[in-house]
Amino acid sequence: MILQIRIWRLPQANAERPHGLKYSLFYGWPGERIVGYDNEAGKGDHRHYRDREEPYVFETMDKLIADFQADVRRETGHE
Repeated sequence: MILQIRIWRLPQANAERPHGLKYSLFYGWPGERIVGYDNEAGKGDHRHYRDREEPYVFETMDKLIADFQADVRRETGHE
């Protein structure tokens, strides 16, 4: 299992990342993403849950991490 949280503060905010952060949160196995949150260039803030990808409304870094952890707990049965 891999659980990885990477968050970078950008030198300045821009239209694509108005919060000034670049992030990638991953839970899964090598070659298999189960839960992921990221803001890849050209896609904006979004969430992956198994085969689904949907927009994610970024509010704060703490909420981002809490939402990710809640999805991981739900997936692992540790709600």
